[in-house]
Amino acid sequence: MKRSVITGVGSYLPDKKLTNFDLEKMVETSDSWIVERTGIRERRIAAPDETTGTLATYAARAALADAGLTGSDIDLIILATTTPDETVPATATKVQQAIGMKTGFAFDIQAACSGFMYALSVADGYIRTGQVRRALVIGADTLSRIVDWTDRNTCVLFGDGAGAVVLEGKSDTESGLMSFILRSDGDYRDILKADGGVSTTQTIGHLLMNGREVFRQAVERMSGIALDLLKQNALTIADIDWLVPHQANIRIIETTAQKLNLPMDKVILTLAEQGNTSGASVAMALCAGVKNGKIRRGDLLLLESMGAGLTWSAGLIRY
Repeated sequence: MKRSVITGVGSYLPDKKLTNFDLEKMVETSDSWIVERTGIRERRIAAPDETTGTLATYAARAALADAGLTGSDIDLIILATTTPDETVPATATKVQQAIGMKTGFAFDIQAACSGFMYALSVADGYIRTGQVRRALVIGADTLSRIVDWTDRNTCVLFGDGAGAVVLEGKSDTESGLMSFILRSDGDYRDILKADGGVSTTQTIGHLLMNGREVFRQAVERMSGIALDLLKQNALTIADIDWLVPHQANIRIIETTAQKLNLPMDKVILTLAEQGNTSGASVAMALCAGVKNGKIRRGDLLLLESMGAGLTWSAGLIRY
């Protein structure tokens, strides 16, 4: 079987910054309160003429350029998003058109903040079995469109953005996607959700969250699944060069790292400047780590995420 190797990374952030000081004028909150509890200082907000598909396309083009490829070289696009442009068709097909991909296939996947990790695993399966040669995996969300800007418990957390990677099937290499564990538990679906939907209210709805319970579940699930993955691969945390976590909350990340006995200087962080970008979060953190020179070829990466559903996941990548 071929290994799925990351040959290109790219990301996109909208131009508009929404700082904590801006939020002080909108809801009863403060910069110090937000930073202390979340680690977030600012987030990006999509312009009125930007959509999830727009952001995803920018990130896709950046990843393709990094890989030295064009859209015609891609056989598969998987877009992880909670905020598609339309109910139908899949927003991935909009990206397919925009990058000039004339063959192959494209579809969306919805696993909330775990979406990019789920999408990586699915694309890896297509490559390993020889069904596709190259895949473009994207995480993109415009959560600003479903945030209740009067709810200080949620509006301070979320931002818009997109991240993408190009995967290529290669033989005789130690690099590539190694192993994944994906999990979900519908018993906890109500602790983080939107109060609307196509088949229920026929509205988009707004995000609702039980913050205390989300924190508890995130720490337990992400640390647990990471240790399970390491054990399955006969590895220890000492073998990991970088942890690339979902950028939800600095307290969650710090507590998870403590449970893993991993120092914070081995954790990729983008939270302060980007906020929680949901399905784009892990992809954007991975891209940032590569672009700023922290993540280098040969490094062993541990990726992890948790989102609504509940969904959670962990993955090992030899970059």
